[in-house]
Amino acid sequence: MTASNAGIVHIGTSRPVRLFLDGREIAQGATGGRYDLPEGWRSARHLAVRVGRRHVLGSPLDIAALTRCESFVEAAADGLRGWIWTPAEPEHVPVITLWNGSTLRAEDFAQDVDSDVPLARYRVFHVPAKECPERDEGPLELWNENGRLLTGAPVDPLVGKLVSGQTRGLPARLRPVKIQPGRMRPHLPRQSPGCAVVIPVYADRVRITLLAECVRDSAGPDVPVVVVDDATPVAALAADLDRLAAAGTIRLVRHARTLGFPASANDGMRAMAGHDVVLLNSDTLVAGGWLAELADVAYGAADIGTVTPLSNQASIFSWPGPDRAPDAEFCPAFDLARVRHVMAAARAANRGVAVDVPTGHGFCLFIRHDCLDAFWRLQPGAPDSGPLRADLFAQGYGEENDFCLRAAAGGWRHVAAPGAFVGHVGGASFGAARPDLLRRNLDIVNALHPGYDARVAAHVAADPLFAARRRLDLVCWRRGGAGWDGAVLLVTHDQGGGVERVVRARAAAWRAQGARPVVLRPAPGGCRLEDVPDTASGPSAAAFASPRFRLPGEGDMLLAVLRASGVDSVEWHHSLGHGIDVRTLAASLGVPYEVHVHDYVWFCPRVALVGASGRYCGEPGPAGCAACLAPGGSLLEDGEGTIPDRLARHLARSRADLLGARAVMAPSDDAARRIGRHFPEIAVRVTPLEDDRPGMDLASFVRIYGGVACGGAAPAGRARPAGRVRVAVPGAIGVEKGYGILLEAARDAAARDLNLEFVVVGHTPDDDALIGTGRVFVTGPYRESDSVALLAAQGADLALLPSVWPETWCFALGLAWRAGLRAVVFDLGAMAERVRRTGRGRVLPLGMPIHELNTFLLSYA
Repeated sequence: MTASNAGIVHIGTSRPVRLFLDGREIAQGATGGRYDLPEGWRSARHLAVRVGRRHVLGSPLDIAALTRCESFVEAAADGLRGWIWTPAEPEHVPVITLWNGSTLRAEDFAQDVDSDVPLARYRVFHVPAKECPERDEGPLELWNENGRLLTGAPVDPLVGKLVSGQTRGLPARLRPVKIQPGRMRPHLPRQSPGCAVVIPVYADRVRITLLAECVRDSAGPDVPVVVVDDATPVAALAADLDRLAAAGTIRLVRHARTLGFPASANDGMRAMAGHDVVLLNSDTLVAGGWLAELADVAYGAADIGTVTPLSNQASIFSWPGPDRAPDAEFCPAFDLARVRHVMAAARAANRGVAVDVPTGHGFCLFIRHDCLDAFWRLQPGAPDSGPLRADLFAQGYGEENDFCLRAAAGGWRHVAAPGAFVGHVGGASFGAARPDLLRRNLDIVNALHPGYDARVAAHVAADPLFAARRRLDLVCWRRGGAGWDGAVLLVTHDQGGGVERVVRARAAAWRAQGARPVVLRPAPGGCRLEDVPDTASGPSAAAFASPRFRLPGEGDMLLAVLRASGVDSVEWHHSLGHGIDVRTLAASLGVPYEVHVHDYVWFCPRVALVGASGRYCGEPGPAGCAACLAPGGSLLEDGEGTIPDRLARHLARSRADLLGARAVMAPSDDAARRIGRHFPEIAVRVTPLEDDRPGMDLASFVRIYGGVACGGAAPAGRARPAGRVRVAVPGAIGVEKGYGILLEAARDAAARDLNLEFVVVGHTPDDDALIGTGRVFVTGPYRESDSVALLAAQGADLALLPSVWPETWCFALGLAWRAGLRAVVFDLGAMAERVRRTGRGRVLPLGMPIHELNTFLLSYA
């Protein structure tokens, strides 16, 4: 059985069939074939097709999944523009109903798709300005075939003139206003008449039920909780809200049709007129003390209009900050227990503190009643939209910024309350349209309030929340330090990759021994500390703490925190990006340090022994290195003197650093030999990072460490022409990893029409150039936990790892083996050593001509 958005069902059977919509029989026939669904079928939940008592294949069908529509519309200088598509049926041509009842078919596919959705096939549409109302009729509605407003609608055509700078003749409501503080009125009240919490909701039954309960538990029974049901399509959620309202847990306001967040918030605030109000997103979590802290700060000064707490995801209000982790896989969302821990720590660290900000944030915005009072009036020439302008911002984003800027013009201040913390999922609304809606609405804010972006940028640069964030960091850090048998400091960079994987493995090993693993990373203007989350039990609240230190001025504070943390040894993994001397740091702490070699920064300022040509340099010695560095690209930090002098100082410093280490460890014999050639006085210990025992063939390796059966038929990720050899190239393939080799190989395969194609399981600096050859598919970045399955799913015949630098290890090689693939590598570095030791692939001469490489790949498959 198949069904289309045109309301047509095709059933492949020769037996009698019966069709049901939500259990109601709508048709029957003596055999399969084509059946047309009745008018109104889109409002049903399920379509079932049965032969006797059995469902046919594909039945029952989730109608919401079939008809799900994603869309976006905005006003432009030449009219209304946007996109629309049905992900379950990209071939369907959507029909848009306009404000005047006419319809528009969106037939043209977008030529350029800027989307996070893989294989998205947006269809674009345009309503010319001449077809829009000549008079100012305000925002216009556009509906999809499900009777729902397009994302971005209602949309005012005149906004197109506003954002394009054509402001002459615009109505008063759309005239830009210069950002400037207004004069406060005297004798403002400083006592709250009571506070209400307003939560607009649309979907996500689980989160909303939990939020309503934890708001009630944390705020107390005397605080009204108003939930605005914005015509949710989730029947179970609507029923839950009815039960909560009947029980007195919430006060329920329900819309007959979906109006969006700004309109819902306005209706909720209107229901509690005269109260202070907290606007709370439905994807938040709150804990005891949050509301009292916001209220205390709000009434700490007569001119405070709004207060915003800290959160794990809230732009300028985020804690611990935007540079928390190099790998989002290890930064999961906060649950209620973590929110409770951080909220308690926030109040201990920053109770009563207020920090001025340019705008509040709508995820959790406390608004004083006297600030709101000024906005319960008609916008000039616009419908009564309330404090938030639903006529401009549609479903949401930016409406709170516009409100705060208008309030500031009335003399109100906006502050952050770092003594309060509210958990936030964030980014869950509006689906694929989110980036476009965010961009559109921020464009509107900037057009209405010229200079807004600059004001926010100045705030970010000044970072007035730095001290408050760090106080919270240090409270959490101290609470996370109990019960450990000492601590080990792991110094590393913030670039992720194989170094990050080793650091996490070392941290897990220290954790198993009872020692606290503490990571030191570079940060803008200094450095930051991190706990490493325990991936088995999940991170504690303390694991999110990330105390930052501005260097060199706060070096003594950093040392004091490390001493208080019980650091008794240091592992030096990488100093890239750091402004600190790790050897001096260890000496100041009075503890030993070990060096873990990951690349050749010790004697190669280019790090990877790859010159300007993009190939292995051959390690030519000081004179050759100086010549290589002359064109630029050096990581030498000492900018004084000639290049040979700077290189000599670099080598001398590296020699001293290595000699001062308690141990120097490299993952392969090849890496140890290279370090030894340049620093013969250094004893290097070889510590392999994976199991490369000789005699363990590929089948045995997969059986122990892999996720697929060696030699079995892996599920094919994509179809391929019969007889074509597929070569997988795993990892992030940059210049040193052989991007140039891969591009040449793909072009040669296309030029000679070889039965050969490549799949990059990862990403590259220029995916488009590879894909343009017609012989390369790129999966894009992946999570480490998905790597083996993703690689195996490509159905490749072998793996190619075309690195042109002498890798010290290469986890991508182990990944290929775990997926059951033989590996082809060049005769260079640890990969050649490992392939020869294990016999799980072939080693080819470095510099082999591309046509010979492709010929070999065909023969080896």
